[in-house]
Amino acid sequence: MKLDILYSDNHVLAVNKPAGLSTQVSNEHKESLEEYAREWVKREFGKPGNVFLHTVHRLDRPVSGVVLFARTDKALSRLNASMREKKAEKIYFAVIQGNPPYESGTLVHHHSHGNFKAKITQNPHKDSKIAVLEYERTAKMNGLSLLRIRLETGRYHQIRAQLAFIGSPIAGDTKYGSKIKSENDSIALHHREMSFAHPTLGTEISVTADIPSFYPWNILRESLRL
Repeated sequence: MKLDILYSDNHVLAVNKPAGLSTQVSNEHKESLEEYAREWVKREFGKPGNVFLHTVHRLDRPVSGVVLFARTDKALSRLNASMREKKAEKIYFAVIQGNPPYESGTLVHHHSHGNFKAKITQNPHKDSKIAVLEYERTAKMNGLSLLRIRLETGRYHQIRAQLAFIGSPIAGDTKYGSKIKSENDSIALHHREMSFAHPTLGTEISVTADIPSFYPWNILRESLRL
């Protein structure tokens, strides 16, 4: 598999994950971005045998976009700490059905999950945690809206569940109420940009992942101007 490499050095690797591919191997899915990335490192740097490569964060299987890997134990420890301390910035694009309640705003809900699905409520419930994201509508066409989302908390299926809760499910996300069928086992959620402090140099690294070209992204591409 040909990988879309966004950034690479001796400590960090960032890849644009295609929709429909798992980030890591699971019981249900034996192919994963992590395994393909590990093979890429072996070939690119001529490293035989086992290669240290660990996912710093994951994307759901039907989601595309930036995935960050650590290539050393030191990098993994520091990047994990950066994630816990919310020092990394993540920007997502989502195509939703209909319109959000406002052109921009902040969604604050209470979140829990079980049986492979998130539960979102307005008020606290058993074992719930706060889920927060900021959004801005940047385009609309043919009954769809494009949102630019800054994720403040990283809960299970958070963006998908919060948008569905306000009546604006992500296109293709039938698990959370979408009536639209997307292509390539995908939903219209894309991790577009990520900024983080390099784990050894301390400099800020920013990476951007190209938008998918298939439906429903293609009908908004002119508005995206990307």
